[in-house]
Amino acid sequence: MKQIKNIRLAALIRFSIAITALNILGFAYLGFEQSYAHPIISLLTAYILELFFEYLESRIQKRKARFLGSLKQWVYFLLPAHITALAVAMLLYTNEQYFIQIFATAFAILSKYIFRIRLNGRVRHFFNPSNMGIAITLILFPWVGISQPYMFTENFHGIGDWMFPLFLVILGTLLNAKYTRKLPLILSWLCVFVLQAGIRALFFDSSFVSALLPITGLAFLLFTFYMVSDPGTTPTSFIGQIVFGASVALIYGLLMISHIVFGLFFSLLIVCFIRGLAIYMQPYFKKNLGSVLKPYKLIFKHE
Repeated sequence: MKQIKNIRLAALIRFSIAITALNILGFAYLGFEQSYAHPIISLLTAYILELFFEYLESRIQKRKARFLGSLKQWVYFLLPAHITALAVAMLLYTNEQYFIQIFATAFAILSKYIFRIRLNGRVRHFFNPSNMGIAITLILFPWVGISQPYMFTENFHGIGDWMFPLFLVILGTLLNAKYTRKLPLILSWLCVFVLQAGIRALFFDSSFVSALLPITGLAFLLFTFYMVSDPGTTPTSFIGQIVFGASVALIYGLLMISHIVFGLFFSLLIVCFIRGLAIYMQPYFKKNLGSVLKPYKLIFKHE
């Protein structure tokens, strides 16, 4: 268990550094079109709410708040909130509507305390926080959109158009291979994404090339290597990861057939909901399914 915690912390530190560097580079050179205020507002909202909810929960449970002890403890505690805030600020485009930026970040943090399940004796959140904040905001505020894909590579030319995305792919692959150990999930997601594009082309009069076009966008790369593989809200077993990644891609295909936009975020939201519901109902299945429970446990295993 201690080894798992150390790996998780190492992953959080590196993902925090990576997303911070990407945001700085984005505003300094890449062409981010949000104002500087967007990430600052998101970070402040996330920090304040994370500290407040943890303090409140620690008082209710009569225990020491996890951020107390040292400055290092404080920083480590805020790493998940830091990643969530910057992901929301980077991927969501709210124009000058700062209230919506605050809402998206606040809902992302709040979801960690509302939507919880008991797994292996521990209480955990089961929705990817940043994806939850973005998806709910897109549903409630239809005039809000996702950041324009071109702003991630707007100022690159020539070989730079290829080298920067390639760098993110290599970095994402290394981080996920060494720290999150979610490469099976990522490969499953990518393979079934191509498969659903083929099925749409064969049976639903869609262009195969057009169905694959999202892969060429940097937002897709960020979703693939830095969001769908979230170690806190995805299965740990090999089979579970395969099923999870494939499910996200299949749901995405169904959303596209139904002409529902922002399918990446909604498909992950739906799969996280189904997984959370399945884990919540585990006692019922344990009582009634008997011998067929084993594959079920493998799919939803989480250490």
